[in-house]
Amino acid sequence: MSLFDPADLFDVAAASRPARPGRSTPATSDAAASTSAGTSSAGTLAAGTLAAEPLASRLRPATLDEIVGQRHLLGAGSPLRRLVEGGGTTSVILWGPPGTGKTTLAHIVSKATGRRFRELSAVTAGVRDVRAIIDEARAARGGSGTRTVLFIDEVHRFTRTQQDALLPSVEHGWVTLVAATTENPFFSVVSPLLSRSLLLTLEPLTEDDIRGVLDRALRDPRGYGGRIELTTPAREHVVRLAGGDARRALTILEAGAEAVLAEAAGESAASDTGEAAGEGPAAVAVQLDVRVLEQAVNRAAVRYDRSGDQHYDVVSAFIKSMRGGDPDAALHYLARMLAAGEDPRFVARRMIILASEDVGMADPGALGVAVAAAQALDLVGLPEARLALAQAVIHLALAPKSNAVIRAMDAATADVRAGLAGSVPPPLRDAHYAGAARAGSGDGYRYPHDEPAGVVRQQYPPDGLVGTDYYTPGGNGFERRASERLRDLRAVVRGTATDPTTDTASGPDPDEART
Repeated sequence: MSLFDPADLFDVAAASRPARPGRSTPATSDAAASTSAGTSSAGTLAAGTLAAEPLASRLRPATLDEIVGQRHLLGAGSPLRRLVEGGGTTSVILWGPPGTGKTTLAHIVSKATGRRFRELSAVTAGVRDVRAIIDEARAARGGSGTRTVLFIDEVHRFTRTQQDALLPSVEHGWVTLVAATTENPFFSVVSPLLSRSLLLTLEPLTEDDIRGVLDRALRDPRGYGGRIELTTPAREHVVRLAGGDARRALTILEAGAEAVLAEAAGESAASDTGEAAGEGPAAVAVQLDVRVLEQAVNRAAVRYDRSGDQHYDVVSAFIKSMRGGDPDAALHYLARMLAAGEDPRFVARRMIILASEDVGMADPGALGVAVAAAQALDLVGLPEARLALAQAVIHLALAPKSNAVIRAMDAATADVRAGLAGSVPPPLRDAHYAGAARAGSGDGYRYPHDEPAGVVRQQYPPDGLVGTDYYTPGGNGFERRASERLRDLRAVVRGTATDPTTDTASGPDPDEART
C-alpha cells in the first residue's frame, strides 16, 4: 500500500465551518499600467514647444560612454567595444530584459563603425525581407567592400525558417548580425545561429542606474533642461515602477512632466501673467510630485520602503498569511510587494524557505512547487511569472502545515554543537580502500536490500546518540502516515521489535515497508 494519498494533503478539520463570503476579481494585467504610462501623446514641453519625438528616443545614448549600466560588456577590448570601434566582425546576440540598452547598442554600432546599417523587426519582417537585405549586403561587399550590420529586434519572434535564412550570411560574413531578444536564446534561437554568434547577456539596471537616467533627463537640453524638478518621493515612485527598465522610467517621467507642465500653464493663464510656464531665463522650475505622477500614470504610490519598516512588515505578513492558511491575504501581500517594485527573487526565496520550515513533510511536494515558481521567474520574468508566484503562494497557504523538519534539524544541530558527534560505527565506515578490512571498517554491515522487508536491525548513530529522536512527525497530511511508518522503522532498526529477517510476523508488513 502507498504511504501517501494526495487527498490527505488537504484534509481539514471535520467541524463544519460557515462559508466565508468572498468576491471574484477579474484577471488584470500589468500591461494596463504600462499602457497608461506609455500612451501619453508627445505634448508640450513648454508653452509653444512641441516634442518632436518621445523622451526616451531623444535621450538615446550616442556613444558607449553615455550608456548606463552594462559595464561588464563595455570594457576595453571587449567584443562589443571592438565591434563599435570597427575592429570586430563577430555577430552578437544581445539577451536581456526590456529597457536595458539592446536597441541603443545596435544604433551605436551603426553610427560608430561607418558600415551600412540595416534594421528589421521580427514582428513585421519575413523571409523575403531578410533575403533582400542579404542580397544588398553581398552586392555592397563585392562592389565597394563595404560591410553591413544587420540589426534584428525581437529575433525570438522569427520562425525557425526565418532564422535559418540568416545562417549563410552570418557564416560567410556577408553581414554582421546584431540580434536582440528578451527571451532565453537557448530556447528561442536555433542552435546553428547561436553557435555562430557571441551571446552577450545584459543585466537589469539597478535603482541607482535608473536614478542616473532620470537625472540626465531632467538636466539635459534634449530632455527638460532644468525646467522640471522631481521630488524625492516622486523619484522613488518612478524608480519602483520602472523595475530596472530605463525606457519605462523615461516614459513615466514624460507622462508626469506633460501633466505638470500643462497644469502649470493653466495656472499661468488663469493668473493672466502672459508668460508661458517654463519660458524665459528667469522661469522657476516646475515641481513634479507624487500626486501628479499618480494621476498621469494611473498607478498609486504604494507605501513601501525596501530597506525600512514597510519592507519587513509586509514580508512578515506575507509569510504569516501562508503559514496561517489564508491564501487571500497572502495574495494581497504578494501583489503589494510586486507593485512596489520588490525584487521578485527575494519573494521566491522566502517561499522556498517556508516550504520546508512551515509545510515540510506534511506536503513533500510543496518544496518542489516553490522551487518551480522560482525557476519560472528566472525563465520568463515579470509580469508573466507573477502567475507562477501566485500559484505557489496558493499551494503553500492551502497545504497542511508542519514545523517538524526545522525542529528536527535544530535539535540535531544543537547536539553537534554540544560535542555529541561520536565516532561512526565500524560497520558504516567506508570499506573501499586498501587496509579497510584490517581496520575493521565495514565489518558486520547488513545490506537492507538483501532482506525481504528492506530494513534490518543495525546501529546507525554514534554510540552516544543511540535512541535519540530528532524527527517527530505531526498529524497533518503526509506526516499522519509517515509517523506510523517511522514508528515501525525505529522499532526494527533499534531492536525494540522482532527483526523481520528472522520473524516477519511481528515486524512491519513487508509490502508496506517497500513503499
